[in-house]
Amino acid sequence: MAVPVPPPPQFSPRLAPHQVIVRPLVTEKGMHRANRHNAYSFEVVTGATKADIRRAVEEMFSVKVEKVAVQNRVGKSRRGRVRRTPPKAWKKAVVTLKPDFKISIF
Repeated sequence: MAVPVPPPPQFSPRLAPHQVIVRPLVTEKGMHRANRHNAYSFEVVTGATKADIRRAVEEMFSVKVEKVAVQNRVGKSRRGRVRRTPPKAWKKAVVTLKPDFKISIF
């Protein structure tokens, strides 16, 4: 008798596009990348995968994504009078668009 096989678990929760992107990162280096290399930087939710980020950017800005690179950033620890506070870790995504597309908020 055949035993039914359960579906594989989904590791990444299905996030809505507005839940994936926290904010755009507008820095000197980011503006240089945007103007020269058509690559835009965003702070994203730590649980988001490259596929989630690609889908969110394509749906929110109506563009086509060529490549997504992510970095898990370790925050700087802060020191108060009495104790050190733990650092806030965050995730950065650099999204490269296809040559025909631009994002206007940068």
